[in-house]
Amino acid sequence: MFDNKPTETQYFYTDGDTTGASLDGKNTYEITFAPEPPVNGFWSLTLYNDKHFFHPNDLKRYSLGTKNKTLTRNADGSLTLYAGTKSPGKDKESNWLPAPDGHFSLYIRSYWGKQPILDGSWQPPKIVRAN
Repeated sequence: MFDNKPTETQYFYTDGDTTGASLDGKNTYEITFAPEPPVNGFWSLTLYNDKHFFHPNDLKRYSLGTKNKTLTRNADGSLTLYAGTKSPGKDKESNWLPAPDGHFSLYIRSYWGKQPILDGSWQPPKIVRAN
């Protein structure tokens, strides 16, 4: 019914890591944005379960991005987010998306992307298995 124009929203989807293996909550994954998605609006990394619904979790956290004010950036200014069933550690927990025990998917949702998103010169970060 209501669709955004391609210049208004851009979505990047994956259900696999850099090796091609399916994302599985038993693993912890690191997603490092360097640079973050260039947008005029906002962006988020959103986690969905195997049925493409939000994964219920104690933190009630389903996405992370520009609207989260407690994210911890790396010394070089990049941003590493984590996904998995287990916390990556208290010092990294603000950057953690709790995942189900099993398959899940990640989406980058960007709103009012700047030219590097529109022309494809900005690419999503790699999903790297940390353990």
